[in-house]
Amino acid sequence: MKIDRLIGMISILLQKEKVTAPYLAEKFEVSRRTINRDVENLCKAGIPVITEQGKNGGISIAEGYKVDKTLFTSTEIQAILSGLKSLDSVSGSNRYQLLMDKLSCCSNEYVGASGPVLINLSSWYGSSLPPKFELIKDAIEKKKRIEFHYYGPGGENTRIIEPCLLIFEWSSWYVWGYCLLRDDFRMFKLNRMAQIQCTNEEFDERDIPPYRMDPREVQWTNEVNITAEFDKTMKWRLIEEFGIDSFRESPDGKLTMRIDWSDKASLFCWLLGFRDCVKIIEPVEYQADFLELLERIKALY
Repeated sequence: MKIDRLIGMISILLQKEKVTAPYLAEKFEVSRRTINRDVENLCKAGIPVITEQGKNGGISIAEGYKVDKTLFTSTEIQAILSGLKSLDSVSGSNRYQLLMDKLSCCSNEYVGASGPVLINLSSWYGSSLPPKFELIKDAIEKKKRIEFHYYGPGGENTRIIEPCLLIFEWSSWYVWGYCLLRDDFRMFKLNRMAQIQCTNEEFDERDIPPYRMDPREVQWTNEVNITAEFDKTMKWRLIEEFGIDSFRESPDGKLTMRIDWSDKASLFCWLLGFRDCVKIIEPVEYQADFLELLERIKALY
């Protein structure tokens, strides 16, 4: 990736007196033209890169900048290292370890890979998730379409998408991209995807809408609205999932909460997780619907 290469170049230039464009091109397996563009981009970013022509020419960083080595503070590097280490936790490899080592050279102080923050993005699907992650990541970088079989609440089908982003959200990994079936941008959960393959069909860049990372800005379609009463023993869970201000506590400890949900089936599924510690208050007709579900479950036994 370009950002990896640029950071790697800075690290090399901080450690070596002078290097040549052919050396960097071979090191990062790119053309000399790409290296020249990278040097130009580094200069635009404020990195004092110097190029000299001739027999003893080459690429270097201004001496004062090189001695100071304050491109990042140790705290900033530690934050970056935590993020890189988290990527290794999901990819199932140590490919980011090299980049971590390079970044560690950019500080006057020793900065180890361990620190006060540890981000573990690994999954229970330890053997199946990393190959999906790497295949999709590669397809995004090469702008290739991917095809897969998808299992969703509405059934299962085959999808072809133009992947744009790998996203870790709501404790799971998703791919966000343009779906040819829906003719729009959609999000797909990696754990529901099977038989993933790269079609090798390249796609042109579309007018991509910005992905909204703040959940408060996401527009949800909530068609179901109920009021439920929870036992006081469930307070911890309501706080964990919705926050301490999401419910009203009565003198006897009962917790009353207004719930907006996308559909009744998934709402009932969520309520079942509270066992006998929840009761639907209104609308009254939902009480009968929920009781009918419980009767069907009872009939199985």
